[in-house]
Amino acid sequence: MALAADDPLLLAAHGGDRDALDALLRVARPDIRRYALRHCLISDVDDAVQEAMLVLARKLTFVRSLAAFSGWLFKVVQRECRRLGRKALNYDPFDEAAVDRWADRQTADSLRLELAAALQSLPAHYRDVILLRDFEELSIAEIAVRLGETPASVKSRLHRARTMAREYLLA
Repeated sequence: MALAADDPLLLAAHGGDRDALDALLRVARPDIRRYALRHCLISDVDDAVQEAMLVLARKLTFVRSLAAFSGWLFKVVQRECRRLGRKALNYDPFDEAAVDRWADRQTADSLRLELAAALQSLPAHYRDVILLRDFEELSIAEIAVRLGETPASVKSRLHRARTMAREYLLA
C-alpha cells in the first residue's frame, strides 16, 4: 500500500473525516483485493475484501499507530480469509475440541511418546526454540539472545514449530 503514516488522506480519515475515509477505501481496495487473492479461497475473495473494507471503515479511528496501518489492514484480510476458509471447508487447524478428543484417547505414556516423536519430527531450528521456551522455560528475549535472533523471529519460529507439532500429533 502506498500510504505513509503521515499521508494527509490517512491522517484525515483517522481523524474522522468521512470524505477522506471514502477516498481511503477507494485507494486501499486494489491492495486489499490483491492480498485476498493470495490468501483466500477464490470463492471467498470478494467476501473477504468487503469485510476488510467494513472493518477499515468501522475501526480505523481505533488504530493506535498509523505507521502500522498497512500491516493492520493486511492482518484483517488474512484473518477474514481464515474465517471464511474454516467456514467453507469446515476445517480449523486450531480446533481445540479435536485436540481434546485426541488427548482423551491417549494414556500418559503414549502421550509422552507421541510428543517426543512430534518434537523429533521437527527440523532442528524449530525443535530448539520449542525446547528452550517450553522445557527450559526461557523468555522470548532470552531465547533471542541465545540464538542470535530478533525476538520477532523467535516468536514466529515458535508459532510455526508449535503448529507443525500440532499437525503431527493430530494427523
